[in-house]
Amino acid sequence: MGSIVSSILDPFTGASSTRSAAEQAAAQQAEAGRQAANIAAFRPVGMTSRFGTSRFGITDVGGVPRVTSAEYEVAPELRAIQDRLMGLTGGALTTAEEAQAAAQPLGQAAMGLFGLGQRYLAQSPEELRQRYFNQQQALLAQPRAAEEARLASGVFGRGRAGLNIGTTGQPELAALAGARRQQDLALAAQAEQGAQQQLGFGSSLFGTGASLLGQQYAIPTQALAPLSSLLGTVGTIEQLGQQPFQLGMAVGGAAQPGAQAGAGLLGAGLSQAAQTRYQGVQQANAANAAFLQTLIGAASGGMGGPSPLTFGTPGGGGGFGTGRFYGNQDFGQFF
Repeated sequence: MGSIVSSILDPFTGASSTRSAAEQAAAQQAEAGRQAANIAAFRPVGMTSRFGTSRFGITDVGGVPRVTSAEYEVAPELRAIQDRLMGLTGGALTTAEEAQAAAQPLGQAAMGLFGLGQRYLAQSPEELRQRYFNQQQALLAQPRAAEEARLASGVFGRGRAGLNIGTTGQPELAALAGARRQQDLALAAQAEQGAQQQLGFGSSLFGTGASLLGQQYAIPTQALAPLSSLLGTVGTIEQLGQQPFQLGMAVGGAAQPGAQAGAGLLGAGLSQAAQTRYQGVQQANAANAAFLQTLIGAASGGMGGPSPLTFGTPGGGGGFGTGRFYGNQDFGQFF
């Protein structure tokens, strides 16, 4: 029913023209937004340099170009150098493996030195001093016994065996005892030095073992240096080949702010288009409603009774013909 009424009223209100103009304006605004987004879209640039070439694949997605693929290729001359260098890496890796195997005895020797050092450091300094003193006493026991025998024989032979002088006793034996006391004091001092030397030697064994263990790991690392150098050169060449790719991305990236602006323009265009359509429909509906209200008011004769509204020529002929419409009657009686 609404479409029938609109088709009857549109010639009088101009709502159809208003609606058509609004729709055309909305379509133009939407298209303008799409074009702006297309122009501002991100587009990396394929480039070629002495070191390589870059390519980018761009596909239209929803009217806006998108980067869907990217690749670069190292220049043939540099690629040939890379291939030769990679051919050397196998031998360099074998050398590193052999060096690691050769360094294994260093680790075993280091473990042995650690064990030996632990044994040297197992005793306290007091125990070491006593051990040193006892060792020296054991070494002196036989020479001292022989010395005592010779002294006793000489004293007896000279008839001085029974000679005693005050608290000193037999002079030769007293002199021998004094000499041995001095010797024991010297041994005690040497025992202190000997204990310190033993502690130092035990510590040095740990240091030597640690050095050997470090060499066990250092040798393979040093043996890997040629391989690392080869791979580093190959990587450097690869970076040179990537320069066109990076440059192409940089050139395209300079337009990235424009891409963002384009997205904003597209959104604004679509939003404005929807608003324009909505306003056009509102205007058409308002015009129809106003005209219909005027028509109903005229037909009803204002506040009075159901006075008729006559259409047609004064003479009753031509035009729409003659008819009567009352506010409380159906539209079917209009014609």
